[in-house]
Amino acid sequence: MQTKGSADQLFHKYFAEWMEVYKQGAVRPITYQKYLMTLRRLGELAPDLRVSEINKRSYQSLINEYAKTHEKQTTMDFHHHLKSAILDAIDEGLLSADPTRKVIVKGKTSAVKKPKFLSQRELKSLLANLNLSDDPNWDWFILLAAKTGARFSEALALTPADFDFIEQKLKITKTWKYKCADGGFSDTKNQSSRRTLQIDSFLCSQFSKMVSELPTDKRKRQVGSHLQNSSRRL
Repeated sequence: MQTKGSADQLFHKYFAEWMEVYKQGAVRPITYQKYLMTLRRLGELAPDLRVSEINKRSYQSLINEYAKTHEKQTTMDFHHHLKSAILDAIDEGLLSADPTRKVIVKGKTSAVKKPKFLSQRELKSLLANLNLSDDPNWDWFILLAAKTGARFSEALALTPADFDFIEQKLKITKTWKYKCADGGFSDTKNQSSRRTLQIDSFLCSQFSKMVSELPTDKRKRQVGSHLQNSSRRL
């Protein structure tokens, strides 16, 4: 689909078409979902704003309105999405100046956030109390994540073929789309996220026993389904 290229077009409709042309299929599905959220909020905050009406004052007012209910970093992300589309609108000749220049990004006061990490003592206590049964479960998953530092989606996507028990290494080459109903493998966050990790002999011993009878290139079906369903509730 091509954008209509009309300065009289509603901005949220221009943004929707811009997303389809420039972002759909070019960014990861989870990233595209964020653009869709921006589109929805744009339609709510400025349903009648036309491309030709975007100027420094109207754009700043739009950002200010969004910032009333969002923290500064979230507002910044909203601004970056809109700015990308606006810069293309300028290239298309729909705007003569950049209304986003020197915009002031505000945001509501951040809530006090609890630490998202464990102390060394807490981690040792957690690992000491894991229930490492014969069948894969969340405790195995916690052990693996704690020992390797793999991201949640990366750890979910691991298969037996990713382990090299002789060299004591683990390959991170993919992720699991746990937020999608049908799941499925996907690329890592970026190219640098594709990496090989060194793992200790204890982890090798534990996981070599657990995965010995599993298909080398697939997650165990019933375990994968269990983790997939459980992850949606986290």
